[in-house]
Amino acid sequence: MPTTFPLSLTLFCVWILVAAVIAVLPSRYHWRGAFVLMALLVPLLGYIWAQLGPWYLLGAAVAAVSVLRWPVRYAMGWLRARLTGAGK
Repeated sequence: MPTTFPLSLTLFCVWILVAAVIAVLPSRYHWRGAFVLMALLVPLLGYIWAQLGPWYLLGAAVAAVSVLRWPVRYAMGWLRARLTGAGK
């Protein structure tokens, strides 16, 4: 009895492949590509949650943070500076 692969995970796999393609492009495209990937990731994670539940969402979020580790690290530093008032 064949089972179908969920569309949300298929789209997430495509997202991962696009991230891999952006990674091999010249570095001037990395940040631009990261912003596009982050913009696509938010509704995609919502779709994964709606279709498969919170555990799949957690797994996809961990994988996405692994792929986007430098933009996430930069964003966390920026947020920390804004919340603590550092740099003023």
